[in-house]
Amino acid sequence: ISNAMTSDVLTPDSPPQTLATLDDMRERIRKISRLKGRQADESAMREVRALMGPAPYRRDLLIEHSAKFEKDPAVRCVVIRGAGTHFMAGGDIRGFHKSLTTEKEAHLAGFEMRVVKAHQAIYQIRRMQKPVLASVQGAAAGFGLSLILNCDLAIASDDSFFTLAYRHIGLSADGGATYFLPRVVGERKALEIALLGERFSAQEAKDNNILNWIVPKDQLVAETAKMARKLADGPTFALGVAKSLIRNSFDNSWDEHSHREAEGLAACAATEDHFEGLNAFLEKRKANFKGR
Repeated sequence: ISNAMTSDVLTPDSPPQTLATLDDMRERIRKISRLKGRQADESAMREVRALMGPAPYRRDLLIEHSAKFEKDPAVRCVVIRGAGTHFMAGGDIRGFHKSLTTEKEAHLAGFEMRVVKAHQAIYQIRRMQKPVLASVQGAAAGFGLSLILNCDLAIASDDSFFTLAYRHIGLSADGGATYFLPRVVGERKALEIALLGERFSAQEAKDNNILNWIVPKDQLVAETAKMARKLADGPTFALGVAKSLIRNSFDNSWDEHSHREAEGLAACAATEDHFEGLNAFLEKRKANFKGR
């Protein structure tokens, strides 16, 4: 099973009902790929090869590009999906085994810091002031499940499946799974998922609030594009404020949060999008939001 990850970015000039392929990486939509062993045509592989390499290199690219997306005002929505037939099939098991066999001391000495560094991408996805949508096909295991939990919304094909998986190789979890999973599914269900490591279906993932939508496998690309377009065409400044308020609500008292909510709404009231929304409502037309 390949370990692959791709991130798409929708900008205002992205065509409706489409997501980028590797061939148009340089035009409307940029991508992050964590790809290994995928067959592709030569024009695609030229771009993929620049993103291939050891796991730390792929991790660094994920951090680098998510930081760019976070700060780029032209980016209105980010879609994270698998570059192959699976969303993400988990960690590099062979690589872990080789490191413990041939360079155990160095591997263990740097292990904690590698996890801390990988978490930087999680911070950036969660605090990003724009919607992040996970589009899931095939397996979502280990860090792949953690990544879905950290996206704002998630859509999946009806044949996708999930497992936290770490317990099968004697590990706990990373990517924020032990923090965010109980907040999404509840403490008792989170313990079941983590302690048993069992595989579960897309329907069970949806029933436990890990997924928002399930669609037939052959409709995943089109339905993802439709939802991403809806998000990207929205008042993304206001969506970013709402996202931040909801993300931080569990850490604030109501007294504190009520002030943050008032500040956020006041900031939105001063935007062009708010005035455009009012005009569109009064003129009975669709609003043309700009994200500012």
